[in-house]
Amino acid sequence: MTSPKKLKTDFKLTFAPLEILTAYAAADDAQNGAVVLMSGMVRNQTGGRAVDYLDYQGYDEMALRIFTEIAYACQAKCAEITHVVIHHRFGKLRVGEISVLIAVGSPHREAAFTACSDAIALIKQNAPIWKKEYWLDGQSSWVNL
Repeated sequence: MTSPKKLKTDFKLTFAPLEILTAYAAADDAQNGAVVLMSGMVRNQTGGRAVDYLDYQGYDEMALRIFTEIAYACQAKCAEITHVVIHHRFGKLRVGEISVLIAVGSPHREAAFTACSDAIALIKQNAPIWKKEYWLDGQSSWVNL
């Protein structure tokens, strides 16, 4: 097993649109042979119901602490990862807009893929971020991430 490297992180909670190139650049480094980026977007339907838009809300201070815990949990599992980037958007998002970006940098792709997958799963389980789905039929409901 490789000993853990110094982990670089970049976390953002914002109402502004998220930028893929910004997240990618924050995980990019000459020592890395891989940057894996996951983009979560608002889809046009959930469970067969047409989506109008989503509204994301969260507890900023706690979410940023959870993001830190997630980054280090990912590194504990995949010691070689060097960068973990988590950007999440709040507010009203329309179909096709990006709600979350995760980028993980590592010398090798397998660790980057694993850490990226683990990070989104842990965000959904642990981050104090909530979404309300607004349906085209005028109804709405809170949904667990």
